[in-house]
Amino acid sequence: MTTTDNTTNAPLEGDSVLSFTDLDVKFNTEFGRVHAVKGISLDVKPGEVLALVGESGSGKSVTSTSALGLLPRNATINGKINVAGKSVDTMSSKGLRKMRGDDVAMVFQEPMTALNPVLTVRTQMVEALELHGKAYGKEADEKAIELLRMVGIPDPERRLFQYPHEFSGGQRQRIVIAMALSCDPTVIIADEPTTALDVTVQAEILDLLRSLKEELNTGILLITHSMGVVADMADRVAVMYKGDLVEQGTVHEVLMEPKHEYTKRLLDSVPRLGTRGETPPVESDGPKALEVTDLVVEFHRQGKTPFRAVDHVSLSVSRGEIVGLVGESGSGKSTIARTALGLIPAASGEVAILGEDITKMKRKPLKALRKRVGVVFQDPASSLNPRLPVGDCIAEPMEVHNVGNKASRREKVLELLDAVELPRAMANRYPHELSGGQRQRVSIARALSLDPELLVADEPTSALDVSVQAAVLKMFTALQEQYDFGCLFVSHDLAVVDMLADRVVVLKDGEVVEQGDRERVLRNPQEEYTKRLLMAAPVPDPDEQRERREERHRFLEEVGEREHGLRIDDK
Repeated sequence: MTTTDNTTNAPLEGDSVLSFTDLDVKFNTEFGRVHAVKGISLDVKPGEVLALVGESGSGKSVTSTSALGLLPRNATINGKINVAGKSVDTMSSKGLRKMRGDDVAMVFQEPMTALNPVLTVRTQMVEALELHGKAYGKEADEKAIELLRMVGIPDPERRLFQYPHEFSGGQRQRIVIAMALSCDPTVIIADEPTTALDVTVQAEILDLLRSLKEELNTGILLITHSMGVVADMADRVAVMYKGDLVEQGTVHEVLMEPKHEYTKRLLDSVPRLGTRGETPPVESDGPKALEVTDLVVEFHRQGKTPFRAVDHVSLSVSRGEIVGLVGESGSGKSTIARTALGLIPAASGEVAILGEDITKMKRKPLKALRKRVGVVFQDPASSLNPRLPVGDCIAEPMEVHNVGNKASRREKVLELLDAVELPRAMANRYPHELSGGQRQRVSIARALSLDPELLVADEPTSALDVSVQAAVLKMFTALQEQYDFGCLFVSHDLAVVDMLADRVVVLKDGEVVEQGDRERVLRNPQEEYTKRLLMAAPVPDPDEQRERREERHRFLEEVGEREHGLRIDDK
């Protein structure tokens, strides 16, 4: 990659490319002063990855945003922030704008919010290059193509002129990384860069960041709550809790020999593949809670061939059983879940809930059957009505189906709040007053309000911190034993599926590639795709993770050579 002269005030080799000294941040709000960051000191060296970990509200993002000079006006900032030898706290607005991109760049969590959906990738990349005076016109196009090639976008000459929606989630994140690299920054701040990605795509993005760090000697501040990602990427780790820096050290010191109780608690909460022993098979009399037979789902687009999202899928869920449905984004997991709820029509095949085929059912009997089905969505904030108190949100399904009277519904709401381990007083609070984990508990309580015989849970813990996720999963298991519902549990987190499921169904491109007992599928997978998914799941042990990464690379090389050989023979 061509580099530009960035020597002014640049740090000497070995000096910090990013440092915070006694950083203290307070926010003035209508409810008083919030102390977000409490006098912390951190530094990142050239070519080093410092992982900043902690749960929501710990102050990680406030710390990183302060390095870009992007905190809101109600923030009071004390201490020193230094980027590439330049003092951020004394810079003018013009100096800050020049620094962003030239010296420090940001990779955000959700690439679709970081990219403008109505502008081509070329327009957005060239704008950054021209704004910082790095390249103009044809030279800027060539530099953009070079950057896209560097981050592994195939056919960059053509794809440069496409829009963000024409790329997959992993490719969009690669484009955001290419934009971050466009001005040759000294340090990159990566804020949860892989949270929204599948395990295989996440592994590729981490490989990319690792190779770029080594090639360009860029310092990286990695903000994450995934201990597996920390083990895979970090040289050093700093742990934040309620604005304080409670522990820091090398990745081995912090992950293998944690000193602080909070760090120990975080690590104990991480779900790990292979820690759950054998479980007896679930035996159930009567009709299955859910039976999908030869299901085909197609989406029709005007003037184009229908897109087949689900291709002849068959699976079943018994009463009292949890079936994990796993696969990458676009594999058809959520489409199957929504078809099972009667929200998407089937092109062919059968979907039977408790022995009744819903694909041919009229609206009124379908509504009566839905009374026996509960749903938990991925994002509780968007699935709860913000204008209703929590108690009314939980009671809503009972009102829709005319179950009980006002007093009995109220009593049921209080019982369910007890069941999901929330205080009864929370019935009078609104969803925005609750944390993410509390909102997800409310969603589960609402899903159980009609004592369902089938529960469909679509990525119910993916947006939660590890300790909150652990608490919700523990509660979920207890509730399943108590209410004995059958559950279709959709997830891309194999460790979570390993903790919960009795059986596992693996999807790829709308087809089932493997299914069977959890123990067999996750411990002894037969299919190449399942092996690839399992190898890509990171573990919070740096040495084990390095071995897994090397094993995965060897496996992919063998697969690539085999596929390449087949293609040559075919020709």
